[in-house]
Amino acid sequence: MPNRYNFRSDEYGGSLENRVRLFREIIEETRDAVGDSMGVAVRFSVDELRGAEGLEADKEGREIVEMLAELPDLWDVNISEWHNDSQTSRFAAEGYQEPFIDFVKQVTTKPVVGVGRYTTPDRMVSIVEKGIVDMIGAARPSIADPFLPRKIEEGRIDDIRECIGCNICVAWDSMKAPMRCSQNPTNGEEWRRGWHPDRISTKSDDGAVLVVGAGPAGLEAALAAGQRGLDVMLAEAVDELGGRVSRESRLPGLAAWARVRDYRGYQISQMANVEIYKSSALSAEQILEYGIAHVAIATGARWRSDGYGRQHQFPIAGMESGNLFTPDDIMSGNRPSGSVLIYDDDHYYMGSVVAEQLIADGCRVVFATPHAVVASWTDYTLEQHRIQARLLELGVEVVTSHALQEISSLDATLACIYSGKTRLVDASSVVMVTSRLPEDAVYQELAADADRLRESGIVTLKQIGDCHGPATIAAAVYETGAVSTLRLSTI
Repeated sequence: MPNRYNFRSDEYGGSLENRVRLFREIIEETRDAVGDSMGVAVRFSVDELRGAEGLEADKEGREIVEMLAELPDLWDVNISEWHNDSQTSRFAAEGYQEPFIDFVKQVTTKPVVGVGRYTTPDRMVSIVEKGIVDMIGAARPSIADPFLPRKIEEGRIDDIRECIGCNICVAWDSMKAPMRCSQNPTNGEEWRRGWHPDRISTKSDDGAVLVVGAGPAGLEAALAAGQRGLDVMLAEAVDELGGRVSRESRLPGLAAWARVRDYRGYQISQMANVEIYKSSALSAEQILEYGIAHVAIATGARWRSDGYGRQHQFPIAGMESGNLFTPDDIMSGNRPSGSVLIYDDDHYYMGSVVAEQLIADGCRVVFATPHAVVASWTDYTLEQHRIQARLLELGVEVVTSHALQEISSLDATLACIYSGKTRLVDASSVVMVTSRLPEDAVYQELAADADRLRESGIVTLKQIGDCHGPATIAAAVYETGAVSTLRLSTI
């Protein structure tokens, strides 16, 4: 390995043994300081994924572990940097670090712990039985379910909230904001709000709950209300639970996101006090006729087709002549063909997964964004570099720092956001990935007539999740937990 940083010529530079000297001394002095009062664990990244320009597991990475094999009381081994160590499920399968760390137990008698977003007990047992590690490190899986070890011990496998590998926890941590989780709405709120991940206060009255919409917000609302002991009706307009997580999980790389649906669907199915009605789109009039005391509207959101987003606060010229699609169309199977422009003013994951889908469908894809890079917000989820690299590998033409100015039936005009200089791109179709609008017509109709609500017996009316404000899956799940009528105590 070349010395990228260490250019010393004394006993701390030059040979590998010299360069490891400081590391060795720190371990030895720490052991001397603590004596037998505690164990000394060492975390060491055996591979930097830089090839010959960095530390490699099968070369100096192994040699370093061999040199220091018996010094620590425990080896905690991984790969670096953070964007490699904490990859998302979109780019790395469970246990993706195994090929890099599988040599460690061969060269030390000390216990070894490894990571790799392990979420399934069978896989955890397998890696231990294979002699790769002695213990599983589970950070993100424990954020999703803090009682993961206990549930495994008790054989409650179906009760585990498996991490979906979206890295929304990493994103909020990177922004120095209270951490959120797409699976665990209580994460970060255990002390401030007194929320427990698996327990919830019992009901304070006998009013029933109607939840309209079974996406992530609706499912969490029904689950929370059911856990409180309330009688719950969950009505879903289509013949499938999950809403957006079901649709998005069928896009490239997002299959694990269906776990948000699957966990809640299973838990609800075990509750005698929660009834599910699929293919049951409810109108405001029907909701009033039911006269259920507490109503939560979770009817989701839809992607806009007019181009309104961060860059544009107005419709884009020529929309009437363009063959326009939205991510909702793509997820519903209504797909363009030929040359397609994806205009991404959302800057999260959706534009790039739509691009992957259309490439798989045989389309020629141009990806345009007003930002300087593709999917800029995914810097927070440690994915941006991988997303842009994948699009380029797939042959997608990437045009950054350009806003969509005008659409025609055969092409689209892009304008540089700095110079204003325009360019034409061939595009028989345009996919708008810009922003979403709440599907809140039913809520607005109900909320507009307080007298009719009272007459029908409705005490509480809430709009939750994307119906309230389109955002992340984690936000929908968290907000539902925060709705006072469902998790806190106004019922």
